[in-house]
Amino acid sequence: MTEREKMLMGDLYDPSDEELTSLRIKARRLARRFNQTDEDEPEKQRELLKALLPNTAFIPGLQAPVYFDYGCNTTFGRYSGANFNFTCLDVCKVTIGENVQIGPNVTLATPMHPLLPKERNIRQREDGSVYNLEYAKPIVIEDDCWLASNVVVCGGVTIGEGSVIGAGSVVTRDIPPHSLAAGSPCKVLRKITEADSMFKA
Repeated sequence: MTEREKMLMGDLYDPSDEELTSLRIKARRLARRFNQTDEDEPEKQRELLKALLPNTAFIPGLQAPVYFDYGCNTTFGRYSGANFNFTCLDVCKVTIGENVQIGPNVTLATPMHPLLPKERNIRQREDGSVYNLEYAKPIVIEDDCWLASNVVVCGGVTIGEGSVIGAGSVVTRDIPPHSLAAGSPCKVLRKITEADSMFKA
């Protein structure tokens, strides 16, 4: 099994692997080029995002700057997007549904590290080069969600359809559909219902 296959399966893997290093360099180069384009260059931005996110059918509306580990492990649904400083550490699959609104300074972080230092620390090969082992857990943001500014979503989390995550929250556990949730760690405050409509009869 390759290191890339181990990574995507959530097994311990070596991120210094040549294939993975090459993919990260490509993604970060594309992100830097996107971040240096202006909003009055929409076609140029779109082409860069198509290259950065080759496995997503719907190119999202992203405000520069953005940061990705791989890009190829992230998919967006129709009409989704993110405000400034979107960071997506997509070591494992990141699935973002349709009509998902992501506020500024949001981080989606799939990478995980062993709890025991002896398993987490830097190792040395016989040739003197060094590496470490890590693993990852996927993230799913279902349709119609809103993640307010400065939200952090940790690996292994699914945020259910129609949910709203309050500003500054750290999401460490699944959030059920149609929930208003906030805090660090993020907790469900209540259900979102028709009573929350801005259009009163």
